[in-house]
Amino acid sequence: MHSNPFTDAELDRRLTATRQIMDARGLDLIFLSAPEHVFYLTGLDHWGYFAPHVLIVPAAGDLTLVTRAMEHVAIRNQVRNAAFVGHPDTETAADVVIRLLKDHVSGKSIGIESASAGMSLAMGQALQAGLVGARWIDITGVLDEMRLVKSIEEQGFMRRAAAAADAGTQAAIAAVHDGANEADVAADCLAAMTRAGGTPPGFGPFLRPWHRMAEEHTTWGEGTHKDAVFLEIAGCVARYNAPMGRLVNIGSISDEDAAMAEICGRAFDAALNALTVGALAQDVYNGWQSVVDAAGMPEYRRHHCGYLVGIGFPPSWTGGPRVTGLRHDSTREMQAGMTFHLMSWFTETGRGNYFISNTVLLGVDGAEVLTKTPHGPHVSP
Repeated sequence: MHSNPFTDAELDRRLTATRQIMDARGLDLIFLSAPEHVFYLTGLDHWGYFAPHVLIVPAAGDLTLVTRAMEHVAIRNQVRNAAFVGHPDTETAADVVIRLLKDHVSGKSIGIESASAGMSLAMGQALQAGLVGARWIDITGVLDEMRLVKSIEEQGFMRRAAAAADAGTQAAIAAVHDGANEADVAADCLAAMTRAGGTPPGFGPFLRPWHRMAEEHTTWGEGTHKDAVFLEIAGCVARYNAPMGRLVNIGSISDEDAAMAEICGRAFDAALNALTVGALAQDVYNGWQSVVDAAGMPEYRRHHCGYLVGIGFPPSWTGGPRVTGLRHDSTREMQAGMTFHLMSWFTETGRGNYFISNTVLLGVDGAEVLTKTPHGPHVSP
C-alpha cells in the first residue's frame, strides 16, 4: 500500500469504459466515493479512505480528486491522471465540490453513488442542496459491474494474492497443534503472507477455534487450540484479495468429519465443474447442492457457494458493502475474467464438519483454481 500498481494503458481503458457508460446514460459528470472505485480509476492505494474522497469524472476533460489536504504527498506520488484539491479539516469534501462546481451544473445530469460506503447521508444531502439546478441520477453498482471482469493485468495481481494466501494458510496449518496459542497461529500466518509479498487484506484472516467454527466473521482470541481450527485467509496484493479456507483437525479426525470431508470435496468439484462461461450463478450453486442432496442432506442449504472477489478495502474483501453471490436464485451470467471465492462449507450438519474454499479464475476454457494448498483432511499433532 505505497504505490500506484497500474499502467497508464490500464487506467485509460477503465476511464474509457466509464465514459462509455456515462454517455449511454446521458450523464455529464459523476461523483465516485467508494474507495474501490477511486482506486480503480486512479490507483490511489492508501489507508486515508476512512475520510470521504470524491472523484469527479466529467464526460470529457480532466478528473479531479477531492479529499483532506494532508494526503497531498501520497496523492502526488501515486495519482497521475487526476488533479487534486485538498481541504482543511475545518471543511468537508462536499464544501470543496460545491465551491468548484456550483456555477457549472445547472441543467447538468450528475451521477452519484447513493449507497456507497464512502458517501454518508449528510454528504449526499449537502451536495444536492449546494449544487442547485442539477439533475441527480443514482449510479450505485455501475462501476461494481465493470470491476467484475478482470483484465490480464488484474489477473496477475490475483495470482500473486493467491500465492500469498497459500503461504499464510500453510504457515497456519503448520502452527496448529494441541495447546497452540491462537495468537501464535495468527502471527505465523500473517508473517508468512507478508514475506510472500502480501499486504493487509480487506479483512481477516479468520482463524477460529472449533467451538466458534460456525461464527461467520470472528477471528483469533486469547485462548489455545484443541480439537479443530477453522482457517479462512485472504492474500492481498495491490488491493486484490484472494481468499481461501481450510479446516485443521488436531490429534485425529473423527469418522464423521472424515466422511464429511469427502462429501465436501466432491461438492466443491461439482461447483467448479459447473463454473463455465455462459453458465448462470444458480447453475454453479445447484452443482454444489446436487452433491449435498445425493448425500442425503437435502435440508442442508447455504445462502451461496461463493461470491465474486477482487479489489477490496477494509472492512471487506468482497469489494464493498454488497456481496455478489453464487446463489440458488441468481441468474447472473458467468464471464471469462471473473474471479471467485468458491466454497464448500459444511458446519452444524449433525453429520460432521468440514470446509474448503479457494480463489478461482474463470477463463475461456474453464475454471482455474489459483490457491494450491491441498484440501486435506489436515490433521495436526
